[in-house]
Amino acid sequence: MDARSEAAVGVTFNEARLAKETRVDLETIFHVQYKRMCRVIARVLRDPGRAEELAVEVFLKWSRHANAQGEKAEGWLYRTAVREALDELRRQTQRARYERLFAFVPSGKAHASSTPEDVRAAKEDQETVRRVLSALDRRQAQLLLLRSEGFSYDELASTLDLNPASVGTLLARAQQAFRKEYIKRYGEA
Repeated sequence: MDARSEAAVGVTFNEARLAKETRVDLETIFHVQYKRMCRVIARVLRDPGRAEELAVEVFLKWSRHANAQGEKAEGWLYRTAVREALDELRRQTQRARYERLFAFVPSGKAHASSTPEDVRAAKEDQETVRRVLSALDRRQAQLLLLRSEGFSYDELASTLDLNPASVGTLLARAQQAFRKEYIKRYGEA
C-alpha cells in the first residue's frame, strides 16, 4: 500500500468516525428532547399524533443544518418546533376557512356521543386561543407558547436567541398583543 492509499483509507476512517459520532449525537439529543418537543407542539395543535410527526421533521431538519448544531442546538430545535407548529396551525385555520367557504365540510358536525357543556366550552376556548395565536407575530406566539409550557426566562432567552434582560418586556408585549387581538376578534371578555 503506498502513501496515497494509506491517506485515502485514513480519510475514509475519519469520515466514518465523524458520521458515527454525529448519528450518536442525533440519537442522544432525540431521546432527551423528543417528548418535551412533542408536548410543546401538541400544546399548539391539540393533536398528539401530528405533534409527533412534526417533532420528527424538526429533528430531520436539524440533522441537515450544520449551523444549528453545537451549544445553541436546543434553542434552534425549540424555535423551529414552535415555528412548525404555528405554520401547521395557520395551514389548518386556512384549510378550515376554505372548507367552510366552499361547503366541503358541514360546519355543524354532530358527535355520536354527547359531551358535557364544560368540555365543549373548554374546546371552544382552546380553539379561540389557537386562532388568536395564529394571528400574532411569530416571536410573540413563540414566547407565549413556550412560557405556558413552563420555560423559564433564561430558557426563553436561550431558545429564542433573545437578550435575557429583555425577556420580561417582550413577554409582556406578547401578552398585550394577545389581549388586543382577542378583543379585536371577540370583544371584551
